[in-house]
Amino acid sequence: MVGGRQQAVYAIVRTGGKQYRVEQGDTIHVDRLAAALGEKVTLGDVLMVGGDETRLGQPAVPKASVIAEVVAQGRDRKIRVFKYKKRKHFRRTRGHRQSFTVLRIEAIQV
Repeated sequence: MVGGRQQAVYAIVRTGGKQYRVEQGDTIHVDRLAAALGEKVTLGDVLMVGGDETRLGQPAVPKASVIAEVVAQGRDRKIRVFKYKKRKHFRRTRGHRQSFTVLRIEAIQV
């Protein structure tokens, strides 16, 4: 307890090679997951659970998971990749749009 009140339970999860700090009710953008809109997704790679009692994983916390609902699927804005070599008449332009999934965190299970 901090200052007489309980701390909110949070977790650090890994998905798509990135780590996210999440609490219940948060909305996060992650790399695309193969799931339909409204589907429940379980993120099992929980690296840490914090709150009143902090639990660290080695590398993951055993039996911990985060339940999330798929809110949206989409694609980010386009970025341009331009390669150039001076005096060689070499130019290449490519574009890329990253696909993403929006998740709403519903529960953190320890």
